[in-house]
Amino acid sequence: MNFKKRILLYLLIFFVGSVVGQGTQKTFKVVLDAGHGAHDPGCLGTKVNEKTVNLSMALKVGKLIEEHCPDVKVIYTRKTDVFVELYRRAEIANKEHADLFISFHCNSSENPNGNGVETYLMGLSKSEANQAVARRENSAILKEKNYQENYGGFDPNAPESNIIFSLYSSAYMNKSIILADMVQKNLVSISHLTDRGVKQANYWVLYRVAMPSILIEMGFLSNPGDQAFLNNQENQNKIAAGIYNAFVDYIDKINNTKHVHLPVSGAVAPKGETPPAIQGAEPDTAAAAAAAEPTPNAN
Repeated sequence: MNFKKRILLYLLIFFVGSVVGQGTQKTFKVVLDAGHGAHDPGCLGTKVNEKTVNLSMALKVGKLIEEHCPDVKVIYTRKTDVFVELYRRAEIANKEHADLFISFHCNSSENPNGNGVETYLMGLSKSEANQAVARRENSAILKEKNYQENYGGFDPNAPESNIIFSLYSSAYMNKSIILADMVQKNLVSISHLTDRGVKQANYWVLYRVAMPSILIEMGFLSNPGDQAFLNNQENQNKIAAGIYNAFVDYIDKINNTKHVHLPVSGAVAPKGETPPAIQGAEPDTAAAAAAAEPTPNAN
């Protein structure tokens, strides 16, 4: 084979390899988990319950990703008002070999002054306030049939059961922190809700997913201002855009890609309601305790 033919052959092999490589490029998969559902309403507000807000926000964020990120596959743990067990939520994500898991939730407090947004990742926090939030979300397990069998006897209300979380691997910690920080900053900037920070706690669903994962507490349904804010469709659309922007910032940073960033202005307080960020002169005791919890870092 002469020199020219050899060069042409090498070029052909390179071209074919490039085309095949592009055709088999891994699709990024994100799981959007709307917490609670059906007979498990989650936190109860006077005008709306948690399961409804969670589902609305997951669908809105998913729609934006599907519209603007053709290289991303969106997987939902639920798209309707159905009950999905916690172990099934993790199972769905793991079977899909997803790259990211985002769980949507709303908060509640006995003190109506408790307010604000916080973003969680899995971790062995010493803060009782953080663990109280995690216990409430984990208690969805008790609404499941055969929960003792499905969770190996784990009881979310028993302190000794938390020893299971000591086995948690921090393999996905750094990426989870990056995403949590991006989401928290976007939510606070757009919503003007009280910034309760990025925190760690023992969430069973985050413990079981084998990928970077976060859980967003989008506001307090027990707080009149937060509830009115979250029950407003215009604000939900803006918050969804903020979470979408945080998601594309994350994927672009991790994968060195470039996705559309959506312009979004600050959210507005629903007419006739007190702005959520100033609802109540003082945060509740849990908020004060949680604020003292150091924010995790990637170092």
